Amino acid sequence: MWITETDAPPSEQGAPPAMPAGNVFKRCGCRHPDTGKPYGNDCPKLRRPNRAWSSEHGSWAYQLELPPTADGRRRLLRRAGLPTRRAAADELDLVRELLALAPKADTRRRTEIADLIQSAVRAKRPLPDVERIRQRLRGDGILADMPTVADYLTTWLAHIDVDANTLRGYESIVRVHLTPHLGEVPLDKLRTSHIRSMFVAIEHRNADIIAAKASPDPAVRRTVAGVRPTGPNTRQRIRACLRKAINDALADELIVGTNPAALVKVPGEPARPIIWEDERVQQWKATGKVPGPVMVWTDEHVTEFLDYAAIHAPDLFPMWHYMAYRGPRRGEACGLRDSEVRLHRHETTINNQIATHGYTPVQKAPKSQAGNRDVALDTDTVTILTTYKALRAQWRLAAGDAWPTTGLFFVRQDGHAWHPNAVTQRFRRLVRKAGLPPIRLHDLRHSAATLALDAGVDIKVVSEQLGHSTTTLTRDTYQSVSKQLHREAADAVANKIKKRRPKAA
Repeated sequence: MWITETDAPPSEQGAPPAMPAGNVFKRCGCRHPDTGKPYGNDCPKLRRPNRAWSSEHGSWAYQLELPPTADGRRRLLRRAGLPTRRAAADELDLVRELLALAPKADTRRRTEIADLIQSAVRAKRPLPDVERIRQRLRGDGILADMPTVADYLTTWLAHIDVDANTLRGYESIVRVHLTPHLGEVPLDKLRTSHIRSMFVAIEHRNADIIAAKASPDPAVRRTVAGVRPTGPNTRQRIRACLRKAINDALADELIVGTNPAALVKVPGEPARPIIWEDERVQQWKATGKVPGPVMVWTDEHVTEFLDYAAIHAPDLFPMWHYMAYRGPRRGEACGLRDSEVRLHRHETTINNQIATHGYTPVQKAPKSQAGNRDVALDTDTVTILTTYKALRAQWRLAAGDAWPTTGLFFVRQDGHAWHPNAVTQRFRRLVRKAGLPPIRLHDLRHSAATLALDAGVDIKVVSEQLGHSTTTLTRDTYQSVSKQLHREAADAVANKIKKRRPKAA
């Protein structure tokens, strides 16, 4: 119930004066029998004959003048319905303590505190915590109540400026992982411990899925049909999504401090490439087991595959050769523009890609600024692409007016663009038919990087060739499979030790 309070009930004082100190008194809900209007402070039952407050009627109330609103209007905080005088006095003291947190000269902060107090009273919520407001004032943060992580992420997804595919990925991560595990936490209370607990829960769920899939009970196996464990790459994306969201909250000054997601190390490193050495190939042929999720062909495997593809898939062989030698991403190869292929200068420019939004192919810019790059071509690749242009001209001549204008270099025999998924499916089938150890189409990019490093190409050049923003990613991803550099290092150490050994007599 809302009331007006001064040192005495308003009926005795007239219009309420501005009284920052405020005071406590009583009020009831009785109505006048003739008019039906509330008595308010005029109810005869509120007072004893000696004018003291009656202990048997009404409830306690308080009133305090708050700092003016942002547009300069005066306002009174009025609240009734409190059970005891002590409760009313304590809440009034809390209001005074909150207002005292900001200096009188800081009108902006005093207005913000008053807004919080007024909002809490109107919504019948507890008043803001003094220590929390003090901390936010100290950090110059926003004083308003924080949204939960779930509420903030919902708003963040609605306003973030990213492409549709990235947004779809963020929405999936928020729905499946972040909201169930972190959704109830106030945004400013999110700590590294919450995030670590989320990843521990994900690991436990992974273990449950793996155990259920291995169960001899068909009913148990059916409970996880189509369910996959959350792998290390997905865990990295979960952290990256949360880190991005919190960074945006920091940039908007919604919260202050550090980003807890940036301080958490995600359990399980992303899979590193493993080369299909002869011993691993023999083990795979004997057991059918692949050593790891990211496998890389040797140069002999690459040569064998390309020779096989030249005969059995001449329409895609040039694209695969380009990917295996120069390492563009699948979408970058599918989206390579005809105008950006300069074979007389032995170079191409990657400034376009075909990505899939769900299954729908969409042309867009590369994934990062570093993805816009010139890629030099070797003589063999130039010869193969030149031959392909002549073959493409024959296709166009046969199609006549039905030939579409796509502006793309690699196209199907009918002139239409390649769907990235179709390129992947053809690749998988051809690898099986060739009897080669399995790799993903994306692993042709790994092969290109590894072969370049083994050939002694500087890592900075390889990084630029692949479109990495820094050499750190190139080094962390590929250095472990660059055998030639490690052999050279081992030989250098051995030679140095040999020189220091005394010669035999």
